[in-house]
Amino acid sequence: MEEQIKAVIESDEAVKLNYQLLTSIKCVGPVLAANMIAYTHNFTRFATWRKFACYVGTAPFEHQSGTSIKGRTRVSSLSNKQLKKLIHMVAICACAYNPEMKSYYKRRVSEGKNKMSTLNVIRNKIISRMFAVVNRGSGYVDLMKYAA
Repeated sequence: MEEQIKAVIESDEAVKLNYQLLTSIKCVGPVLAANMIAYTHNFTRFATWRKFACYVGTAPFEHQSGTSIKGRTRVSSLSNKQLKKLIHMVAICACAYNPEMKSYYKRRVSEGKNKMSTLNVIRNKIISRMFAVVNRGSGYVDLMKYAA
């Protein structure tokens, strides 16, 4: 099955380029890259990463009704659960092995933020990076190694 997926990716030059760009991002592997290309129709189905975040179920929505009910922000339960699961696993991997995401996660948790909301922010960061890399057309540049 993996060989057939790789054959499909290799057959189209635009898909191959986007696949290489996606896998240049830390913690984004071949499984998530192939699924992203499939679900977004090679990044033509969704105009922005925010619309894709709504589709996947990582975009937070306010829970309020007029002036009387004001609740916490929540993510929608109507989402693509399979893709959300993949992005969640990548976010957990990024928190463990990506120094930038690891420090961001620890900082937010030490500030008293909820761990799951912090993971949701990291999911959205990964989604936005994937869309940015594809729209820009160049590989991911890790700015942390240039920081002093």
